[in-house]
Amino acid sequence: MSAPSPTISDATVATVSDDPITTVSTGGYATVDTPNGPFTVIADHADRVLASGWTDDPAYLAALIHRSLRPETLQRSETLGSLTDTVTAYYEGEVDAPSRVEVVQLSGGTFLNKAWDALRLVEPGRPVTYTEFAERAGEPAAVRAAATACARNAAALFVPCHRVKRSDGSLGGFRYGLETKKWLLDFEAPAAD
Repeated sequence: MSAPSPTISDATVATVSDDPITTVSTGGYATVDTPNGPFTVIADHADRVLASGWTDDPAYLAALIHRSLRPETLQRSETLGSLTDTVTAYYEGEVDAPSRVEVVQLSGGTFLNKAWDALRLVEPGRPVTYTEFAERAGEPAAVRAAATACARNAAALFVPCHRVKRSDGSLGGFRYGLETKKWLLDFEAPAAD
């Protein structure tokens, strides 16, 4: 018998915020080397992830951030403390570490914000289908919108869109490539035991 799936109301730590925020003047970024290539994190002054992904190009990631959250300037750092430590911890096997980091994203729409919250609750090693993801986000008929939530997610790894697959078991899409998505799913698979 499997444990019940967590619900959005269970997400009391590190949920995606939908608080209205004015433009951030300065953000920080750092890049960590990973087995999947460079991984960059952009954070605001409160150490909340604004964007992240497998690239060493902060401008690419900054373009993914909602305009009301996008920093006017980005300051490079060697580390972002606990944020980059979390990426390292993930690759050392602590695959649930990113779920404990605060992320802030805005979409301009209620469903995407709810969907990103729901994604944070998909456990490592237990990928879901786009249909299951839509159900977890509270809109069972919104399968295409669920796929859009994955595609528009700016905070890869911290909002684990790589844990969503097609109903036929195939990988579907992933901004950072299907090879990376497969690697992440295989790496997380033992967590299901």
